[in-house]
Amino acid sequence: MKSTERVKKLRDATVEELRNQDNDIKEQLFRLRFQWSMGQTETLSRMRQLRKDRARMLTILREKQKEK
Repeated sequence: MKSTERVKKLRDATVEELRNQDNDIKEQLFRLRFQWSMGQTETLSRMRQLRKDRARMLTILREKQKEK
């Protein structure tokens, strides 16, 4: 999925859905960091992608909270 599609999907989500997604991403990042420490190098690109997605999501979440 392209980043523009992901952003559109995030903008359509509610605040509660964004918070749930944030928790899911945190958990995935934790697992990937553990795999990285065990020497599985293919996780690096996925970790980068998740960090970027989380940053986008948190930005949109802050925008929605400011609107209220």
